[in-house]
Amino acid sequence: MITHILATCLSLVAFLGGLRLMRSGFERMAEGRLARLLRTAASTPTRGILTGAVSTALLQSSGAVTAITVGLVAAGSLDFASGLGLVLGANVGTTVTPQLLNLNLWGIVLPALATGLMLSLSPSLKRRPLGEGLVGFACLFIALQALAAALRPLATAPFFHEALATAGRQILWAALAGCALSALVQSSTATTLIAMALAGGHMIPLEGGIAIALGANVGTCLTSVIAAIGTPRPAQRIALAHVLLNAMGVAVFLPVLHPFASAVSAVSPSPGQAVANANTAFNAICTLAVWPFTRPFARLLTWMLPDARTA
Repeated sequence: MITHILATCLSLVAFLGGLRLMRSGFERMAEGRLARLLRTAASTPTRGILTGAVSTALLQSSGAVTAITVGLVAAGSLDFASGLGLVLGANVGTTVTPQLLNLNLWGIVLPALATGLMLSLSPSLKRRPLGEGLVGFACLFIALQALAAALRPLATAPFFHEALATAGRQILWAALAGCALSALVQSSTATTLIAMALAGGHMIPLEGGIAIALGANVGTCLTSVIAAIGTPRPAQRIALAHVLLNAMGVAVFLPVLHPFASAVSAVSPSPGQAVANANTAFNAICTLAVWPFTRPFARLLTWMLPDARTA
């Protein structure tokens, strides 16, 4: 039992380390250019949604994109409605990695690891961030497989089995657990992948895995909230939009989670894939629901968080 617990902890550390390394490398590649790209490409809410989705899919950090958006809006480089579009798109872009890692990528992962190691040791400083990103991606995939394997025997332990069963039965508690874990590790992607591993190993019901993934979308908003502290009102509204979009979406989906899970599982080959598909569908539906009303939504946020009155 101690061996399984140790293996799980080591796999989790490697998993989170790989995710951090991948993000760090890709963010360094875009350093200095990402803010300019977001500012120029997101001239309208619709273009903002597309730009937010693509940039977040590449960086795999909706928190980073949202935090940069908060800074651009605070500096007056981006208007509030376009910044709101970036936030909407970021929610969709962050679902790419769970979909990608659910595939059998062993044929790609090992060459990526070897290439990444060579680039990381390259004398050229410009190549090192790409190398770090590739190494991080490979470590993330390998650690995810190790985590799933380590959790499987551990789930037979009475205390662990009961905890997982409770999370699966109590949908609200599962969503809250996903929210707390995502806020703690500052990654909805990491939390969603863990939920996929649990559901894919039949350690928790599909509904519990989806609830954890949905809750993770709320927990990741902590980054944008922290970034908005002490900023002008428009930037604070961006953070508020991020929280409202995800919290309201979860509030709408949880009461219909069972039919939603049934619909997703009907077109998914495995429970792990079903969790990934549910997470993608949730974020896409929430974004598409708000997209036609981006500017009215912006006015609502302005009403909820008006400009501070000056004496």
